[in-house]
Amino acid sequence: MAQLYFRYGAMNSGKSIEILKVAHNYEEQNKSVLIFTSAIDDRDEVGYVSSRIGLRREAIPIYTDTDVFTRVKEHPSKVSCILVDEVQFLGKGHILQLARIVDELRIPVMGFGLKNDFRNELFEGSQYMLLYADKIEEMKTICWFCERKAIMNLRVDEDGKPIYTGEQIQIGGNDSYYPVCRKCHAEPKL
Repeated sequence: MAQLYFRYGAMNSGKSIEILKVAHNYEEQNKSVLIFTSAIDDRDEVGYVSSRIGLRREAIPIYTDTDVFTRVKEHPSKVSCILVDEVQFLGKGHILQLARIVDELRIPVMGFGLKNDFRNELFEGSQYMLLYADKIEEMKTICWFCERKAIMNLRVDEDGKPIYTGEQIQIGGNDSYYPVCRKCHAEPKL
């Protein structure tokens, strides 16, 4: 039975590498997958899923007006699984389309992304994945500054000072964000 999965974690928890691994496992069994990613994430290049360990793969970019459901429904070959990276950047409409893919096309969909932003507020895509997903799983990593589990993302400026206000979306990697525990989010050991 197809289900909608939400796998979330703080920065550096291995979400993108997990997508690449799942795709490989399906394809090794001659099963087709479609990989999507938010067009907002342009760190490597728009339309690519890239892991910090250097692996990358082309993906279908999702823009504000992308109809993911129609794209999957009209795909010329049988699709066994849909994988979505950076699902936090999607809108409610995209999440509802992912749910329709599961319910109407009976194709499993696995969305991977952050749950909360640097202010510790939910992203829109994450909020609706939490509401609509059949299965929710946390991908764990450790705090950058201590040994606790990282559950938040700390944004820092170019001088390494913590930032707690500003625009929700600012694309960046280890130069801009650290995975941190609750205590180190409030009192980072910079």
